[in-house]
Amino acid sequence: MSLKVGSLFSGCGGFDLGFKQAGFELAWANDIEPNACETYRKNIGEIHEGDVNELNPENMGAIDVLTAGFPCQPFSNAGSRKGTSDSRGQLYLSTFKFIDSHHPKVVVYENVRGFMSFKDEQGNKLIDNITDELKLRGYIPSYRLVNFSHFGVPQNRIRVILIAVKEEFGDIANNLFPEVVNDIDISISKTIADLDSSFPNQNELMKLNPQALYYGEMIPEGGSWKSLPYDILPERWKKIRDNMAKYHYPNFFRRYHRDDVMGTITAAFKPENAAVWHPIEKRIYSVREIARFQTFPDDFVFYGKNVKAKYQQIGNAVPPHFSKLLAERIKTLLTGTYEGQLEYKLPVSCLFNVNKPMSYIKNQELMEKLIA
Repeated sequence: MSLKVGSLFSGCGGFDLGFKQAGFELAWANDIEPNACETYRKNIGEIHEGDVNELNPENMGAIDVLTAGFPCQPFSNAGSRKGTSDSRGQLYLSTFKFIDSHHPKVVVYENVRGFMSFKDEQGNKLIDNITDELKLRGYIPSYRLVNFSHFGVPQNRIRVILIAVKEEFGDIANNLFPEVVNDIDISISKTIADLDSSFPNQNELMKLNPQALYYGEMIPEGGSWKSLPYDILPERWKKIRDNMAKYHYPNFFRRYHRDDVMGTITAAFKPENAAVWHPIEKRIYSVREIARFQTFPDDFVFYGKNVKAKYQQIGNAVPPHFSKLLAERIKTLLTGTYEGQLEYKLPVSCLFNVNKPMSYIKNQELMEKLIA
């Protein structure tokens, strides 16, 4: 039985690669970013390059599953945080014309956790708008905030995953989330230990400004800007250090310990808001190293106009390993082999139930501790 997946906002292909590894046929894909499309073509196959709103779904092949990782920057703490006032914040609406045209059996959305808090101009939560639209179309949706590290991805990456299944299958979407993995080493040292200059993209490092390099090289393993002596800090950093509460206790210029699990790989990959520093060498991570943290295989080569574009592609991607696990679960449903295999619940330690209002958790640090 050939199962086909259609992909919107495909980027360089992390979502799609996982489905392909699980045995799905990639019917079609779309993205507007030229560098990501180049990487996709050279590693996975053809992709429609251009504005999703200009695509006619009637001209695209039938699918069993639709995936959509629409742009997260309007909802991300590391992005614009403009929500629907950013034109990209409206792109989730474009998915419905593909659903109406192809009636896929399963729909999967992925986005940053900040998406949970955004509302439209009428004050309605966007996540509720999406689930309401899916229900009107005959789907039963379920969404969760998950930390990908609990599924074997060597990175603490927290994302919203929404799965919607056609009503004919029943209320099964909850059980399609992958099973937690507890018995593998996902530390930084284990993840990048064997890399050398012979691996593709390993010699590519984004250039930082001289000040960033100066301070970054002084930060010890397991430390951050807080590890630096006060008297050598730039004046703007001293201002923050003098009133940490006002600036929400920033932890920029972080250098994780080699035995830690890597923090979230971001598209911006800036020292101010991401742990870009190698644990023991006086440099930032290479393109290949962050691809490892995102679980791209070593023969998946990244292309683009410059090194920065390659970091952006990786940071925007869905880890293929998680995508594969999810696709395998969906496959059991679509092939009729799921019965008796998916009857369990994920433990609280790996899953935050966002079907309940989030307003009762007002302390962001507490929420992160609960999820991490």
